[in-house]
Amino acid sequence: MVEVALIRPGPIQGNSVHPYIRRRNGLEKVTYLHPLLEHSLAKTLGIPLFQEQLMQMAIDVAGFSPGEADQLRQAMGSKRSTERMERLRGRFFEGMAERGITGDIADQIFDKLAAFANFGFPESHSVSFAYLVYSSSYLKRYFPAAFCAGLLNAQPMGFYSPHTLVADARRHGVVVRTPDLAASGVGATLEWVEGEVATTANVPFPFDAFPVDGVEVPQPAVRLGLSSVRSVSEDLAETIVTERETNGPYASMTDLAQRVDIDRTALEAMATAGVFSTCTDRSGTVLDRRRALWAAGAVAETGTDRLPGIVTGVDAPTLPGLSSRELAGADLWATGVAPDGHPTLFEREHLTSLGVLTAIELRTAPTDTRVLVGGVVTHRQRPSTAHGITFVNLEDETGLINVVCSPGLWKRYRRVARGAPALLVRGRLERVDGVINVVADKLQVLPVVGGHRSRDFR
Repeated sequence: MVEVALIRPGPIQGNSVHPYIRRRNGLEKVTYLHPLLEHSLAKTLGIPLFQEQLMQMAIDVAGFSPGEADQLRQAMGSKRSTERMERLRGRFFEGMAERGITGDIADQIFDKLAAFANFGFPESHSVSFAYLVYSSSYLKRYFPAAFCAGLLNAQPMGFYSPHTLVADARRHGVVVRTPDLAASGVGATLEWVEGEVATTANVPFPFDAFPVDGVEVPQPAVRLGLSSVRSVSEDLAETIVTERETNGPYASMTDLAQRVDIDRTALEAMATAGVFSTCTDRSGTVLDRRRALWAAGAVAETGTDRLPGIVTGVDAPTLPGLSSRELAGADLWATGVAPDGHPTLFEREHLTSLGVLTAIELRTAPTDTRVLVGGVVTHRQRPSTAHGITFVNLEDETGLINVVCSPGLWKRYRRVARGAPALLVRGRLERVDGVINVVADKLQVLPVVGGHRSRDFR
């Protein structure tokens, strides 16, 4: 609950984060400006975090009633309450004087309350958020596949893109599969190795049970949905799935085009995504991505209003298959997700020759040394509380890397910093309270497959 409150902008502005962490780690003694404050601040180690604490402080040190304490909270949090604030200020100091709190200590207590009032976070909100954090952590720990599928189906939302969510799930042992005409639903679904759809009936540990510590729950795979393919709307995906469930599986790409009203753009995107990889053409040849993409244009001309068999060019000639790099690029273009690869994976040999460390290797690298890292930019963020500093997250095939960019560095490399989908970063390795950062001193473009777009926040 405290962790949730600490990462809010208010506690950062109020200089509450680092004092609390130092006290929590035993590096700083827990102290109070006056013994009467211990009652309201003990649970947060003497550091005010919640609005309810402000009210309790007013009750304890100034004898305010609960109603007066709430008026003080409202007045302190409003810029238009000058007159009411002055009246309550006088009442507050009178109450403190009655309890023997005067002079510099009284001024410090009131100033602390006034500063805190601008950022106090309701404890009830923190409890609600903490419940969500705990529930999410539990699901990710014991049911990572279901958790990943749920997040994918809730897009667009949150801090991380589908590509980053899938990459993280894969690092936690989850198998993620590309969209498939025969197996995919509208959104992401769960299935076992044989392709059987995963439900509460065939998962050994029911989803509503509590796994025993030390017992690993067998995980199904995540199958990406048809709506994850660009140019395939949720309505079109729903139509495709409903038709399949009503009238049976699609025999081929041509069969799909004759049963569902679908245009060339959607067919080509589906072909690029590998949706037809379990289909065959009229000669019985499996439709790999090149063959499917070749056929898509011709198949689109068949349509639901055309007689079957009158369109030529449906069967593709023999074509070379796609390389792993090309498959990853196709996946990223078509769905934004590369289930079987990562852009940096295909550059690793070259990156290693340059001395570039992976996210995992950073964990054992010496602190305060110059390092070189590289990865896809997942997001850029410049919070108003950071005094112009921009935080960039990079992702390679092993994990995430935090990069800190000073205002001067950002200005110097502005074009690269703002626009490059992937970066090569030189900087100093920093460790603060167990968190690893790279404080950048040089940025340059890292050419990778895919053209991934970051999520940027202010």
